[in-house]
Amino acid sequence: MNERIFSLAALTVLELSPPEMVEVAARAGYSHVGLRLVPATPEEHHFPLVADATLCRQTLERLRDTGLKVLDVEILRLKAETRVDDFEAILAVGAEFGASELLVAGNDANEARMTDNFAALCDLAGQYGLHPHLEFMPWTDARDLTQARRIVENAGRDNGCVLVDAFHFNRSASRLEDLAKVPPARMRYAQLCDVAGPRPDSMEEILRQARNERRFPGDGDCDLQGLLSVLPATIPLSLEIPTRLLLEQGVSAQQRADMALAKARALLALG
Repeated sequence: MNERIFSLAALTVLELSPPEMVEVAARAGYSHVGLRLVPATPEEHHFPLVADATLCRQTLERLRDTGLKVLDVEILRLKAETRVDDFEAILAVGAEFGASELLVAGNDANEARMTDNFAALCDLAGQYGLHPHLEFMPWTDARDLTQARRIVENAGRDNGCVLVDAFHFNRSASRLEDLAKVPPARMRYAQLCDVAGPRPDSMEEILRQARNERRFPGDGDCDLQGLLSVLPATIPLSLEIPTRLLLEQGVSAQQRADMALAKARALLALG
């Protein structure tokens, strides 16, 4: 049986530069990392891997020295004004790092146009060995599993996938029975975390929790065992667990990366 792939997602240790992140992941025992090539928000502190050749080289050197691999790169947004060809430089850097998966968000209220752009992105990304994953998030225009799957299926590209994040699966009220109907080939990795408490009524609060207040696997109220039982059996798991409170309390990135992996392994051992 192949050992499960665990990848350290950038959002878990966003204060680290990419070379530092690779070192932390290696010390913790991860086999892979996810690199954020494009910031998720204009306010987010960002290390410009695409524009900074020196930083890119340093990151590649750390990957080579540690033996770690890159699972996914992020985050491309499909907007009303998107021109897919503009993403090519980002895809080229992702390929240089050896990534196989690409995280995509849907931010276009016109679903037909978003579907067309997703198809075009799949065509372009395929030239770089990348598999675009449309991540559904309840505050975006790909709100839940049903909509994300519809867009991916309508795009009709073999390398088009759906990204399941345990937080968004819970907060979008997506259903395990619907997930069970998604072909395994449409899910090449998933994001694992936990979240505490009932689903808030406010989308603003859901968004705040998503970016600042997730829990380590097993420390919240998500049905993670149910989720893992429906996902493909050996699907790689990206641990994306931003915990602002621990950061403010002085818990180091190394400690948080260690805790995330230990909790994820313990959860799988219970399954």
